[in-house]
Amino acid sequence: MPAQYAIKDLERLSGIKAHTLRMWELRYGILKPERSCTNIRCYTPDDLKRILNISLLNNNGYKISKIATFMDDELVRHAQAILNKFSKESDQIDSLVLCMMEMDEPKFDSTVCSCIANFGFENTMERIIFPFIRHVGSMWQLGIVNCAQEHFMAQLIKQKIIVAIDQLPKEISEKGQTFLLYLPNKELHDMGLLYCKYLLRARGHKCLYLGQSVPLCDLKQLAGHANPDALVTIFTTPMEDVSLEQYISKLSAAFGKAKIMVSGRLFYESQEEITLPKNVILFESHEEFKNLL
Repeated sequence: MPAQYAIKDLERLSGIKAHTLRMWELRYGILKPERSCTNIRCYTPDDLKRILNISLLNNNGYKISKIATFMDDELVRHAQAILNKFSKESDQIDSLVLCMMEMDEPKFDSTVCSCIANFGFENTMERIIFPFIRHVGSMWQLGIVNCAQEHFMAQLIKQKIIVAIDQLPKEISEKGQTFLLYLPNKELHDMGLLYCKYLLRARGHKCLYLGQSVPLCDLKQLAGHANPDALVTIFTTPMEDVSLEQYISKLSAAFGKAKIMVSGRLFYESQEEITLPKNVILFESHEEFKNLL
């Protein structure tokens, strides 16, 4: 992680406005940042951890005047007491951020397991894990976390999803359908797709999970053999040789009898309106995906 942060970094990560942080520093001395040669505030990783705990307490009714009296160990103890109550899913996100930044696998694992025990697996994924991942994405863009830290937490989360899938009943429901799940060529981020597999299996459907980076030509060869009732795929990486609309059109033609469920930021960030074939359905979130099943 970076050795120093600007006050804007703390604002983005904690949700506390920069002018509020400055006021709290002057009035209560909650942080004592160093100064650059041009008199700009510079914050350490320990400062970031402290402000995340302060934010957690403040969001749970603690007044800043009271928080300011806590020593570091007291601050951590009060913050952990709130996390241990599991009253709000959002409280757990900052805890996961700290686990990731410290590369603390046992604590990350125990935090996720406790969330699952208290909120259930689907609520944990949709209200804690995926918001956390989006938060990490913003941190990565700002240079606050690096690729290694992001991969560290991603692999731990994927492991949890795989374990959850393995624990589901093996039987397929009488009304269960066959879903083929894959990512297009050069798409590597399969956590969202893996969770779709969990949702399908939990509802008694059969899954043919192909995973990452499947070329369209190879996929077409499965059309007649696998004969799926539906396909699920996600688009996040721009395609090189074909437009998104052209790709979807070819996919629709190859699997004309199947329902094709698509998602991904490419659909929502596109500057051009994309016309979808009749058998293609766009979903934005896993909640929408569940409603389509």
